Parts: sequence; structure tokens; C-alpha cells
Amino acid sequence: MPGPAGPIGPRSHMQGGGGAAAPPSIPPSVPPSAGLSAGSGRDRTMSTLKVYSTSVTGSREIKSQQSEVTRILDGKNIKYELVDISQDNALREEMRAKAGNPKAIPPQIVNGDQYCGDYELFVEAVEQNTLQEFLKLA
Repeated sequence: MPGPAGPIGPRSHMQGGGGAAAPPSIPPSVPPSAGLSAGSGRDRTMSTLKVYSTSVTGSREIKSQQSEVTRILDGKNIKYELVDISQDNALREEMRAKAGNPKAIPPQIVNGDQYCGDYELFVEAVEQNTLQEFLKLA
């Protein structure tokens, strides 16, 4: 008899579309580890902290810097959106325009339309205990 007799739940291995891969408040392009909580969708009217990064790089230095920025933000429970510039050249150009540097490389940090800085400035703010001001959250 036909009926709903298949696997039920969020982790179904059935092919096809339809299943929700992420809570609706998190865009599908942002992994859950991006520091966004399930209820952060309502905060979208306020400035959104963005960390421009790349998932495709041969540079250990860039990988390490990106990891350190996200680790520190996660550790301080600061919500942010991870923007992977390797997915679209327009995102790379957007990052460079906001940084005001045509050769800017990830990680770059922006709050709304305000450029915060790069990795070096981020680390300096952490060391001087001025991260909230650097991120333009204070």
C-alpha cells in the first residue's frame, strides 16, 4: 500500500529535493559553523558582520589567518556571516571594493557597509582588547 513509510526526520538519505538542509534563518550558502544561531534571522535588519574568506587557496598563511579569525569570533559568541569569495568573482570584487584595495586578500572583515579591517588589524584589536570597537559593535 502506498503511504509515508520511508525514513522520517531531518537526515533522510532519500534522493530528491525538498528537505530542509538548514534552519530557514541561515542562508544555505552559510555553514552552521559560521557563528550564526538559529534565531539570528531577525537580526538582519541591523548591521551584519561579514568575514570574507576563501575555501580555495594554496596559501597556508591565508588558511591559518581565516581559521584564527573565525575561532576567535566563535569563542566570543560574536555572530557573523562567512562569505566565500571563491564561489563568485563578484564577491571577490565586492570584498576589494569595501576594503578600498584592489589587491586585498582574505580574511577581510566588514560590518554592514563599514570596513573594519584585515587580519593584522583584527589581531591588533584582540591584543589591545578593543575588538568590539574594531568590529564596530560598540
